[in-house]
Amino acid sequence: MRRTFLLTGALALTMIANAQTEVVQGVMRGKDYGVTYALPKSAIKIEAKINKVQYTPGELAKYANRYLRLNNVSTEPADYYELTGISVSSIGIPDKDNVYFVKMKDRTVAPMMELTNDGIIKSINVPQSSSSSSSSSSSSSSVSKRKSLNPNDFLTEEILMASSSAKVAELIAKEIYSIRESKNALVRGQADFMPKDGEQMRIMLETLEAQEEALTEMFTGKYIKTETNNVVLIEPEGDIEKEVAFRFSNKLGAVSTNNLAGEPIYISLKNMNSIQIPELDTKKKVDGVAYNVPGKAIVTLTKEGKTIVEEEMPITQFGVVEYLAPALFNKNSTIQVTFNPNTGGLVKVDREEGK
Repeated sequence: MRRTFLLTGALALTMIANAQTEVVQGVMRGKDYGVTYALPKSAIKIEAKINKVQYTPGELAKYANRYLRLNNVSTEPADYYELTGISVSSIGIPDKDNVYFVKMKDRTVAPMMELTNDGIIKSINVPQSSSSSSSSSSSSSSVSKRKSLNPNDFLTEEILMASSSAKVAELIAKEIYSIRESKNALVRGQADFMPKDGEQMRIMLETLEAQEEALTEMFTGKYIKTETNNVVLIEPEGDIEKEVAFRFSNKLGAVSTNNLAGEPIYISLKNMNSIQIPELDTKKKVDGVAYNVPGKAIVTLTKEGKTIVEEEMPITQFGVVEYLAPALFNKNSTIQVTFNPNTGGLVKVDREEGK
């Protein structure tokens, strides 16, 4: 959700013809009229995709090797976690050390400022319909899963009448091999009753595969996987040399950095020095609308001595703060400015001269 502030700047009876938008650092004081905004600073977002797996052994698990040649099939139930993927990105969070107050004077031409929900500047004088169309939208899609079939629905009378579990396992294994033979015959065009078209072929193959899967699970067991996203945020102030970002345990999943039950995932960050940082001038006056010129850094994640992620990304802490001149917002022009709310950098500046 966005926050849009309309600033008319025409409250006083005495008009000042050449007034400009005044920006000061800090929050609103007294009865000043305007809006407070923040520039973002960069946080490293590490997102780990982890599956929680619940394994239930099949009732015929002990016969898996004898009849299906399946090794290492466990006969004991188990719960464990799998680390399936890690991604890293740079996101913007409000920087409490870079907060500004836009003080409006009469006849200033900065009538609309748009902020993010966190108070980070997003645009100036950009119609909301335009800024909305340029914003990224996320959509979620669900992957349909084939409904698990009940293997008991495919058991023949002979199987049901078998006197021992070993005999049941033998007969079910024969059913599985028979299904495989039927699939091969369809694919090779050698089945007694061939499908009339491709769609019918697809349906027949899917049906046979579902039956084979259901019967095979009586040997191999069933795995129920629940995917979770675990997010870690790190706010860098400088280079990082192989610090523990989080730990991962097959038994516990993602755990904190001080929990030695998990194996460490290390993060390193190196400033590329892409921006020349001027000497700090403590007396420098805020002059205009502030924006970031972010620097760049290489972020690396390692596990067990191997690099698993390496990305180049913008880091505002390694850049500088610059200002749009107040003269841009005078009565003779209408300027539209779009900022990147993730970095605070300029995206686009459009200026329409007054007629």
